[in-house]
Amino acid sequence: MAEETTKEGATEERRRDENVIYVGSKPPMSYVLAVVTQFSDSTEVVIKARGRAISTAVDAAEITRNRFVTDAKIKEIKIGTESMTNEEGRTSNVSSIEICLTKKKSKQKGQ
Repeated sequence: MAEETTKEGATEERRRDENVIYVGSKPPMSYVLAVVTQFSDSTEVVIKARGRAISTAVDAAEITRNRFVTDAKIKEIKIGTESMTNEEGRTSNVSSIEICLTKKKSKQKGQ
């Protein structure tokens, strides 16, 4: 019984990690495609970004909600600061954001 719980917990952790889209320097539509694709498998997607990529993450979330997955809602937005150390050993603070989008599970035909 304890093994099943462990397996379920590991599966839950993997699912959560699969639902995360990390935003970088690509155009917003690249991330919109990733979010829409992820919504085909799950009802919740988290968009994460740091620094200059934050505006791209917000753009991707808004484009997704307004044009592609119109029933998606913003469940939660988390903002924060992360300390990063570069190769020279200098530490700097970088802003971060997590945007959690959810949508209702759609009923499939024949059910």
